[in-house]
Amino acid sequence: MTDYMTVIADESERFLRVARDTDPAVPVPTCPEWSAGDLLWHLTEVHAFWARILRSGARTDEQSEAVEATVPPRPERRDVLVDLFEEETAALLTELTARDDDDPAWFWLSTAQSVGSIRRMQAHEATMHRVDAETAAGVTSAPIDAALAGDGVAHGVEVMWAWWSTLPGFTFAPADGVVALVASDLERSWHARPGRWNGVGQSGRAYDEPGAVLVDDGTPSATVTGTAEELVRWLWGRGPEPRVDGDPATLAAFREAQQVGMQ
Repeated sequence: MTDYMTVIADESERFLRVARDTDPAVPVPTCPEWSAGDLLWHLTEVHAFWARILRSGARTDEQSEAVEATVPPRPERRDVLVDLFEEETAALLTELTARDDDDPAWFWLSTAQSVGSIRRMQAHEATMHRVDAETAAGVTSAPIDAALAGDGVAHGVEVMWAWWSTLPGFTFAPADGVVALVASDLERSWHARPGRWNGVGQSGRAYDEPGAVLVDDGTPSATVTGTAEELVRWLWGRGPEPRVDGDPATLAAFREAQQVGMQ
C-alpha cells in the first residue's frame, strides 16, 4: 500500500529544492498560464488550505469557503514565500498525521468526504507539481514510484474526472467502447468508458463535455499500454501518449477526456 504521508513529504521537499533554484519568471510548460513563481505559490496555497480544512473540522461547502478566506495572501518577497511553503507543508503533514483515513472531512467530491481522500489527493498533487517544477527548470525529472503511479491512474479517472458528477442534474452519456489502461510493469489494468457529461449550469448554460469513468465490466475495444509512470504522466498531461491499439473511435473519445486535463 502506498504511504501517502511519505510521498507528500518527499515530493514537497524535491519540489521546493527545484523551485528554489528556478527563476520565478520562467514559464511552466505543463501549466501554460503559470510562471515558476505562480507554481510555488499555488502549492503553498493548496497546503495552507487543506491544513486549515482539517484543523477547522469543515464539513460543508459554506465552511470550506470560509476556510479559504483565511489562507494567507501571497507574499511579495520570494524568500518569505519559500518560508511560508515550508510552514504550510509542515502544518498539512501535522494535521494529516493526527487523523485516520476514515475520519470525516470536507472534500470537493461529495462521494469522497474523508481525511483519506485529502491524503491521497495531496500525494498526487505534490507529485505532479514536482514534475511541473522540474519541467520549468529544465532538469531531468525524477521517476514516479510505480505503485504511486498506478494509484494515480485510478485517482485521475475516478476522482479528478468525476467533478462533473457533483453538479446537480448532470448525467453521463457513455460511448460504446471501453479503453483498457494497461500498466505493463504492474501487470494491472483499469477499464474506462469514455463518454459525455451533459447538464445545465446555474447560469443556464448547457454543457456537453468529454469525460470517462472507470467500469468493472465490458470487453475493451481499445488499449493504452505503458509503464504505470508512462500512463500517469500522460493521463495527467505531463508526458507523451503511450502505445495505443484498437478501435479509433473509442481512442478518440478517450483522448478528448485526457486533453481536457485534470480539473
